[in-house]
Amino acid sequence: MILRSDVAELLARAGILDVDVDDAVADEHVRSSAYRRIALVTASPRSRDRDRAIVATILRDPDEMVSKTAVVALVDGVAMKATGPAEFRRWSAGLLPETDRLRAEGHRAFIRRRVHDWLFHLSIEDGHVPTPAELAEVTDWMQRLLAHESTSPEVLALLAGSGSRKKIRNVAKDRARNRRLRTR
Repeated sequence: MILRSDVAELLARAGILDVDVDDAVADEHVRSSAYRRIALVTASPRSRDRDRAIVATILRDPDEMVSKTAVVALVDGVAMKATGPAEFRRWSAGLLPETDRLRAEGHRAFIRRRVHDWLFHLSIEDGHVPTPAELAEVTDWMQRLLAHESTSPEVLALLAGSGSRKKIRNVAKDRARNRRLRTR
């Protein structure tokens, strides 16, 4: 069975020994959890050489939701460790063609949007101050993340004025106000 050998190989390469391969093959919840752990381990090394092959293996899983979730976890993990947008752009350019294996366009689109969101985030960390039009092109998820985590007064002001949801605008306003009070 291909799924069994794929799961066994991924677990072994990641050094995860406490997951029963037969349980993972039989239960998509166990397999999904194992894939997320594999994604965390995979996102850690500086070498990105095997990522495309790992993603290709995960995307052979018969449950597309399980495989999409694992790929998103890998995208998130690599983005959080990326040194900047150029590095992440190169990495994601090699990964995105693999996502064409997904039958559901919605799954492919979700991964592309997540990559776009992280490129936006990394460009902000690199000093870019986005425009309202650029902010409108990222998901509510990314806007919430920035509202909660950004330390840039300009980004918080942009989110406070142009965030896509009232909650995002309010969080950004509160954080901007609190930052001003602390700096006095």
